Amino acid sequence: MAPAHGSGPSRWGERLRDDRGSATVLVAGMAVALMVVTLLGLQVGGAVLTRHRVEAAADQAALAAAGQVLAGADRACERARWVADRMSVTTTACRVVGWEAYVEVTARLPGWAVLSGTANAHARAGPTEVHGG
Repeated sequence: MAPAHGSGPSRWGERLRDDRGSATVLVAGMAVALMVVTLLGLQVGGAVLTRHRVEAAADQAALAAAGQVLAGADRACERARWVADRMSVTTTACRVVGWEAYVEVTARLPGWAVLSGTANAHARAGPTEVHGG
């Protein structure tokens, strides 16, 4: 009895030859996908870190300005800008109202995240209110 059509050893050998290299293509595609996901993760992580840095810089600049309020608004804002510069952010606004300092800062996001804009933060600092008892 002859083997059924297409099930003989020669047919099996043709299938093996036709599939050779397909695993390499699959693994290469998976490696590229993994690299893309990793790069996107790094970009998002960089953007989050920048956002935290900008918020911290706004807080520190406002505290520095509040510490100089008695020297005048110009001196207070100069100090806020000095602190912001050291933290690699740009001061976009600074004003003193009474005993309180208001500071706004910004920074560019790293890498491809820059396409979504900038990270901005604002902070206010001054003395706490004292209530008589």
